[in-house]
Amino acid sequence: MTENTFNDRPHKNEKVDSINYVKTMIEKARDEAREDDIPKLEKLLQMLNTKKYGLVWEEHAEKVEEEMRTKIPVFVEEKSKKISDNLASDDYNFLLEGDNLHSLYLLEKTHFGKIDVIYIDPPYNTGAKDWKYNNSFVDDTDNFRHSKWISFMQRRLRIAKRLLSARGIIIVAIDHYELANLIELMDEEFGEKNRIGIVSVVHKPEGRNQEKFFGTSNEFALFYAKEKNKASFRQVLINNNPEDYDKSDNIGAYKLKNFIRMSDGKYATRDAKPNFWYPIYISKDLSEYSFTEKKDFFSVYPITSSGIERTWKTLPRSFSKYWDEGNIEVVENDGRISIFEKQRPNEVIKTHWIKTEYHAYHHGTKVLTELLGEKRFDFPKSVTLIKDILKLTSYKESIILDFFAGSGTTGQAVVELNKEDDGNRKFILATNNENNIAEEVTYERMKHVSTGTNKYEAHPLNLKYFKTKFIVKKEFPDVSLEYELLKYVTPLVELEFSVDITNPKVQIVLNEEQLELLIDSKQLISNSTIFMHPDVFRDAKQNRILEDLKIRVQEIPNYFFGTELWAK
Repeated sequence: MTENTFNDRPHKNEKVDSINYVKTMIEKARDEAREDDIPKLEKLLQMLNTKKYGLVWEEHAEKVEEEMRTKIPVFVEEKSKKISDNLASDDYNFLLEGDNLHSLYLLEKTHFGKIDVIYIDPPYNTGAKDWKYNNSFVDDTDNFRHSKWISFMQRRLRIAKRLLSARGIIIVAIDHYELANLIELMDEEFGEKNRIGIVSVVHKPEGRNQEKFFGTSNEFALFYAKEKNKASFRQVLINNNPEDYDKSDNIGAYKLKNFIRMSDGKYATRDAKPNFWYPIYISKDLSEYSFTEKKDFFSVYPITSSGIERTWKTLPRSFSKYWDEGNIEVVENDGRISIFEKQRPNEVIKTHWIKTEYHAYHHGTKVLTELLGEKRFDFPKSVTLIKDILKLTSYKESIILDFFAGSGTTGQAVVELNKEDDGNRKFILATNNENNIAEEVTYERMKHVSTGTNKYEAHPLNLKYFKTKFIVKKEFPDVSLEYELLKYVTPLVELEFSVDITNPKVQIVLNEEQLELLIDSKQLISNSTIFMHPDVFRDAKQNRILEDLKIRVQEIPNYFFGTELWAK
């Protein structure tokens, strides 16, 4: 495909052609005296000329998408850039170098419905040549710069939606230039009903002093859910003092509050509210409860340490609900068993974020410059801002994706947050390598985050670096294409399961011969995992060997190399 044959406005004449065709049909109906058809055709013409509600733009094509008609993107590892500093974990994070549309295409095969949080900071399309479309910078003289940007974003957001889990949330950063268009686009792609909110983030409190009218001091973050009824914010503190809530679990931060009603007044006593006086039987290991007496269970009554008979806060039914929701904690101290409620933060998360730690220069640019030793990137986001977003939206085991990774702030935020709350979140960063950003900024940042610097504490992490390359379809016209694609299945397995195939406890088996060799040479390791091609046949003896060694067999998904990859 050459520059001369590529058309980035393939739909520009569709509406005009349809209108002209209907006009021809009207004339034909008149010539043939089909009077009943004319009003219907005129109504159709009116509908074609009517602007629909919502976002309307001139659609543009992308060369990177057109390229996939003849080429299949695959990942190859840049082994020299592997980071293996977190010795306490076998899990890996990933940095994907290449056009993010190609990375998203492959991620759809490995992470369909598996991403809990997507955070992106896309090009703002300010007209200041801050991004390219089809290898050309888009500036404010381009009459189609808004429609190009919308087309560019729509393709990526559609795949992003498919990557999100049912409880997943996507956050998109933007400023005022494309805010209105982005809201309309997000409403169309994710549904207005799934819009969680639009947050104004003050990132430059002093305002831009070179502007003629308002000195811009804020940007925006659009929060949308995959399915709003299944999504939720975690109960965390963003603005209040986190030291007040000194404990945490998989739900979030909490502090202990006695489940005995301790308030003064007659309604807190046994005599006043006898229904709230009852025994709760607790097992020896403090993991079970009952309202009926059981062997080896201790009875606990709402009696204070000074011997005053009070009441529980709730009736038994509500206590059961608290317990089932993980909001009860039982503590034994010097032989006395006490029951506490886990009191969660009750902070209202507002739609204006004004913490000084969100300042883009002091907590973004300076942080990155100190890590890298010099300024290599303009306008990185505040690490604290991304951490607060992740505190709200991610769980301790979540996978976080940023496919406009830029300087890698999201990766740093993930590892710092993991250290703060003992989480095991994993990140996937995708970025192109324009001006060597992937190699010299994103990767270098992750390396310095992992090892630490004189001014920054080390946060050891594991990371694999993949680059995009292409398999040309016409070079493999038959089943040989599948065999060629199998050569690149390892990165997909590693990406989907967050593993490193060089780990002896992880093996990939693509045929019977490989399996036989592993068994005959006694290379199998107990309690390990084998990722196996679904067509590999195993006899009873082989299955017994795998079972005796407690080896988990994980089938490599067919969609890694299925026929849809090379369908015409």
